[in-house]
Amino acid sequence: MAPHFTEQRQAAASQCPPADDRTPADRYQELFVAVQRERVFADSKSFVDCIPLAEPAAILSAYRTEREDPGFKLLDFVHRFFRAPDFAPHEYVSAPGQTLAAHIDALWPVLTRTPRAHPVRGSLLPLPHPYVVPGGRFDELYYWDSYFTMLGLADSGCADLLDSMTDNFAYLIETYGHVPNGTRTYYLSRSQPPVFALMTELSEAHGGQRALHYLPQLRKEHEYWMDGAEGLRPGEASRRVVALTGGGWLNRYWDDRDTPREESWREDVATAAESGRPVAEVYRDLRAAAESGWDFSSRWLREPRESMAAGESLATICTTRLLPVDLNAFMHKLECTIARLSRETGDGAAAEAFGQAAMSRQAAMNRLMWNPAQGAYFDWDWRDARQRQCLTAATVVPLFTGTASRAQAAGVADAVRGRLLAPGGLGTTEWASGQQWDRPNGWAPLQWMAACGLENYGISALAREIRARWLETVSRVYERESKLVEKYTVRNVASEPPMGGGGGEYPLQDGFGWTNGVTRPWLERPGSTAAHSRRTRKR
Repeated sequence: MAPHFTEQRQAAASQCPPADDRTPADRYQELFVAVQRERVFADSKSFVDCIPLAEPAAILSAYRTEREDPGFKLLDFVHRFFRAPDFAPHEYVSAPGQTLAAHIDALWPVLTRTPRAHPVRGSLLPLPHPYVVPGGRFDELYYWDSYFTMLGLADSGCADLLDSMTDNFAYLIETYGHVPNGTRTYYLSRSQPPVFALMTELSEAHGGQRALHYLPQLRKEHEYWMDGAEGLRPGEASRRVVALTGGGWLNRYWDDRDTPREESWREDVATAAESGRPVAEVYRDLRAAAESGWDFSSRWLREPRESMAAGESLATICTTRLLPVDLNAFMHKLECTIARLSRETGDGAAAEAFGQAAMSRQAAMNRLMWNPAQGAYFDWDWRDARQRQCLTAATVVPLFTGTASRAQAAGVADAVRGRLLAPGGLGTTEWASGQQWDRPNGWAPLQWMAACGLENYGISALAREIRARWLETVSRVYERESKLVEKYTVRNVASEPPMGGGGGEYPLQDGFGWTNGVTRPWLERPGSTAAHSRRTRKR
């Protein structure tokens, strides 16, 4: 990157206004509860994204005064003091006859937000540089989504925007000590899968800052995930880290709050009421699953079953007792990256320490998560000291991060081919639950990590098959509906037309950042001719 660009970005970061990091529940207290409980908005996320038209303290004071008045109407009060989010202006309709690649390229400006557009007093966290949002109801920057979105930005020639995104994440780590789940105050108590190391490599590969420039932020992110590790005895846990009885540490997902998620308040209150468990425990597990990015899946339930009814309850969710395969693979990648960059700076002690940490983590994953009989990785229940039984697409992540051995990669390939590969691409899990991160759905980031991970180990034929099936799914839905969506049904029989996925707490979202990001570079690969040439139908 040219030096003047670096100086401009540093200046922008220094001028970024400090955020009021109180969440809407903190700010509005009983008003917040009343709005959510009385369903003033159909979607719980709508109120927490509203833009207040006066100072929050003044709004709360007015509510406390006016609610005692005869004829007080909460709906009228909310509309007087708040502007509801309106996503309609950001929707994009593809021009008739437009190719899939052209559609994606035209979407980037539509999904780009700038610091000048950040409203004051709301829940949106200020950022110093332009960034790309996923789309639909997700009108803020998300952590792990963004890495996969950035793949498409790189392929579309948007190198400066790619670099701005990376600098935004560095800014978030410097400002908050971690990358929040998303750039809203109500997301600050958790993060998402730690992929900043991957972002720095991607940016460097496309002419941006060297990854070495971000070494301080990489180390700071590692500190966040390992906070509390040194004081633990074997079998104990603190926040996101668990000390293993066999020595060393592995990580889990966590959230520093144990209240209902503000963006899904009604859903969480209902789940906790149904559970019969201490509500704070349920809320923490729901929030921790949101940190995983897999929200939600039978993967996080205490007793998942092979045959699960649609709409299966989340009441037995137990995320914090599980050590996930993918999280620890990402942490292994982070430790390897810090070790390599430290070596480049001549810091031999740090290089040795992080190299040892990476090897220790890899050994623990092999001991606890690798199942040689099934040739796959499984999450580990650290409280019950047992492997989980449900095979999920998380098993491919150690291939993507270079954590697996060649023999393990061959085993994972066989498991994927026999148990997760579907007509429309890579399935998410083997079990159906009605949750969106279960069969029959497939998701763009899992396709990318599977295909790239398999190619890392020379298993190219299966990688090509996953890529081809996914492109066929995305391009056929695009041809029919003129859009890309958040997730797709891949477990349909081969004779059925591809379609967008179902399940989850909200309707299927258009846009869509990571689908665009994964699809765009694959359109340039050999064998993608049919998908690349597919166009929207004339209307």
